[in-house]
This record gives sequence, C-alpha cells and structure tokens, in this order.
Amino acid sequence: MEHLELFFKSIFIDNMVFATFLGMCSYLAVSKKVSTAVGLGAAVIFVMAITVPLNWLLDTYLLQDGALAWLGEEYAQYDLSFLSFIMFIATIATMVQLVEIIVEKFSPSLYNSLGIFLPLIAVNCAILGGSLFMQSREIPSLGLALNYGVSSGIGWFLAILAIAAIREKIRYSNVPPALRGLGITFIITGLMAIGFMSFGGMLTGGADSGKSEVISQEAIQKIEKEVEGIVNNSNN
Repeated sequence: MEHLELFFKSIFIDNMVFATFLGMCSYLAVSKKVSTAVGLGAAVIFVMAITVPLNWLLDTYLLQDGALAWLGEEYAQYDLSFLSFIMFIATIATMVQLVEIIVEKFSPSLYNSLGIFLPLIAVNCAILGGSLFMQSREIPSLGLALNYGVSSGIGWFLAILAIAAIREKIRYSNVPPALRGLGITFIITGLMAIGFMSFGGMLTGGADSGKSEVISQEAIQKIEKEVEGIVNNSNN
C-alpha cells in the first residue's frame, strides 16, 4: 500500500512540473512535437529511475551524519552531508552521458531532434530535485527510492507529453497574436497545474473524513456533558 500511495502521489499530487515547476526549461523547449517529447520524457524516466536509488545509497551509507558507522566506530562521528550536491550531480551527469551514448547509437534521428537538451538533462532541476526530495523526505528504503524515482519521472513524462499534444493542436487554432508561442503555453501550463491540484484529495480525503467524524463525536459528547451539567444545576 505504501508503494502504491507513493507512486500515485508522485505522479499526480507532487508532479515535478505542475506542483513544483521544476524542469521547465526542457519542458517548454522540447514540447513542440510529441515525438521529441516522448524521447526526452523516456530519457528522464530512465535517468531518475537510476539516479534516485543510487543517490539514496550514497546518502544512507556515505553522506548522512553517522552513515560511515559501518566502517567502524571511529568513523561514526563524520558528517559528509556537505558533499550531497556534488555527489548527486556527479551521479546524474554519469547517467546522462550513458543515456546520450545509447540514444546516439540506436536512434540518431531522436538524438539530432533533441539537440542540446539531451546533455542538458544533467543540469535539469527536476532530476536533481528528485534526489533532493528523496533526501529531505527521508524515504526509508531502497525500494521506495526506486519507486519515487520512476514515478517522478513518469509524472514529468506525462506533463511534457500533454503539453506537446496540446501545442500541436493549437498550432492550427486561432490564437491571438500577442499570446502565440510561449504566451499561450504558459497559460495552458498554469491551467493544467490547477487541474492537477484537484488530485490532492485522492489520498487525504478518507483520512480527513475519519478525523472529522472523531472530532464530531467528541463535540457531541462534550455538548451532552454540558447539557447534563446545566440540567443538574437547574434542578438543584
């Protein structure tokens, strides 16, 4: 249940684009065609699925305060958390280079269409944000870290795929000249972000309703006691 909740929450509720607005540069630049959006989105899923678990291992067994205790008691006092950014970025850059080599080898047309934005995945804030969110939210296990990396990548993939499909359609629409290009894209992105906010009640509605029921019962009991006290006082 924990894996399923994290999966849907990362895609719909904490979407990298629509909730935190990370990775907007690639999102806006490579979303003119669905084909290129699919290629870049798949690359982002692959990179996040590998880098988030790897960075979880680095954070758990190397970077956290006391993480080096497995080497011996004399190392337990060391805190290497100040190296988090450097280590995370190094891991991401390595994986991006691997993706770039694979795409260039097996799909030269996609490699040419993505252009400079494929190597720029290394500095995509959504990729680094996935690892930093994993660290700040203290995800407890490697399996959940893998789940979070994959689901966050899927959320970014769905966002760029949706805007690419819309931009292909509005190309033939009568858009006011002042809003053509990035103007109408920003407006659509804002509206889609508002739509994704509606998913916020998917995982909290049941808990909130249960809490409200408990509160209402406690309020009723309190009122009953007050009424009994008033009645007793009046009788006396």
